[in-house]
Amino acid sequence: MRSSFSAQELAGYGKLLKRMRGDVRLNATHISLFTALFVYWRRNGFASPFAVTRRELMAFSKIASIATYHKCIRELDAFGYIRYQPSYHPKLGSQVYWPAGWEVAG
Repeated sequence: MRSSFSAQELAGYGKLLKRMRGDVRLNATHISLFTALFVYWRRNGFASPFAVTRRELMAFSKIASIATYHKCIRELDAFGYIRYQPSYHPKLGSQVYWPAGWEVAG
């Protein structure tokens, strides 16, 4: 498990956010959820994959609707911003993977 975040990774994250800003398929809810995912990734020592729960992500990103949460996380996966592997188990967290090479996203 890593404990530091490199300047290259921070720059890559910024580039992903810039790419998201220009992506007309996304709205503020996608960005909020993506930010929550980033925070949980950091809290998990920058390991990929990392476990998340719907309840925690919804609370952090201020998403009130379960349907909206599922729509946004599926779309972030479909659009290539993350890889999402749901667990379908009430006690186990789903797994989120950052896409390969995300830290140098252009």
